[in-house]
Amino acid sequence: MAKRGQRMIDLDRLVDLLHTYLTAALCRAAFGDVRINERRRAWTLNTLVQFWIAVVLYAPKALSQALAEAREEPDSVYPAVPATPAAFFQRCQRLRPAFFAEVFRRFTAALLGAVPPRYAADLAPMRERFAAVVVLDGSRLAAIARRLKLLWDERAVVLPGCLLGLYDLGHGLCRTLAFDPDAATSEFTRAVAALQTLPRDTLVLADRLYGTTAFFASLQQHHCWGLVRVRRQLTLRRIQRLGKRRRWGGGLEDWLVEAGTGSATAPAQRLRYIRWRGPGLRFEVLTNVLTPTRLTAEEALALYPFRWSIERMFFDLKVVLNLNRLYAANPNAVAMQVYAAAIVYNGLRVAQSEGAAQVGVPPEDISPAKFFPRVAAATFLSLLEQRWEQRLRRRHRHPHLRRRRRRASLTAVQVEHRSEHRRRRRFCGARRRWKSIAHVRGGRRFLAKLS
Repeated sequence: MAKRGQRMIDLDRLVDLLHTYLTAALCRAAFGDVRINERRRAWTLNTLVQFWIAVVLYAPKALSQALAEAREEPDSVYPAVPATPAAFFQRCQRLRPAFFAEVFRRFTAALLGAVPPRYAADLAPMRERFAAVVVLDGSRLAAIARRLKLLWDERAVVLPGCLLGLYDLGHGLCRTLAFDPDAATSEFTRAVAALQTLPRDTLVLADRLYGTTAFFASLQQHHCWGLVRVRRQLTLRRIQRLGKRRRWGGGLEDWLVEAGTGSATAPAQRLRYIRWRGPGLRFEVLTNVLTPTRLTAEEALALYPFRWSIERMFFDLKVVLNLNRLYAANPNAVAMQVYAAAIVYNGLRVAQSEGAAQVGVPPEDISPAKFFPRVAAATFLSLLEQRWEQRLRRRHRHPHLRRRRRRASLTAVQVEHRSEHRRRRRFCGARRRWKSIAHVRGGRRFLAKLS
């Protein structure tokens, strides 16, 4: 029960978003765009998406348990699947990941057009000068269990694939997510391909990996802007000093430079080199925004730490939404779980921002780790209410029903400030001996059968 004067946050908003935007018509349109030779089965399009959404929300012990519950129990939280387990798993193996990727893209586009940007409010004046401000980075998935026969004799840790994400700082959404079943695929190559999904005049934040002239050339080709950390291997030739002043207890310099050696494969790029030097500390960034009035040196240095927002996005996907536990070993089913988790993540972020607006706090003050379990429980109760309501309407023509919205107090989902003490992060030694499933003996033939 809510106490008097306690600020409450709506927990049913995720259900509303999924019912409003994740429709059967969207699934049919997505399948029509990516279909090559797959069979059009009526039950598998929308039902398969709903099933994987429920798997992400309720985290069953195994897919077979969730499927048995969907087939046998009338009040199950999983959608009714009119197929045998063998037929269902065969459909998961043979349906290409492009379908789920297209569903995720359409769902995210609908959210971007309907929800105002509420995250990173400090960057609002800067975001008005660009079409969007996004963060680019990649991550690998957790190791898979040795269920496949071709992995029984493999000693190395086998990874089922890797991700590349574009995180929108203003909307707080995963704007683009690309899954690749080969965990050893070049992140830079996938990042250049992901730039095609961005609108013109987008500002991209990235780490040192992208501090190359080839990346800035790709940004220029797609009419986008970039802000990256400086790589020591990159050659910089200073052309003109744009400014020098004291800031934050150190010296701030802004230079116009020519980056690269000008070879045929990597042509030289004219960039801005911004450096801040303080007592025992040095911070350097590169950007192709050559006009200081559009992006000042102080704004560039203050903007770059927001790059860590995408690390929090990957943490929420893997830990909060249980993506570290993969329910299947074949890459197609892994991709379904990945994109289903991304759909739930974007819906959760919108519900988080709207809940924060209700109580007048920034969305960052709400903890996804505390908010998600309450939203999942509210989704479960809402689904049961809908089924009870349907049964009641069959018996009575005009029942008087009053549905109550489930809410949680702000204090129950608020972020706890960490103490100054930081524990040392521990790494498993086996992480150094990982191998992509594509590089396992017989792995490429296995992937070729599924594609």
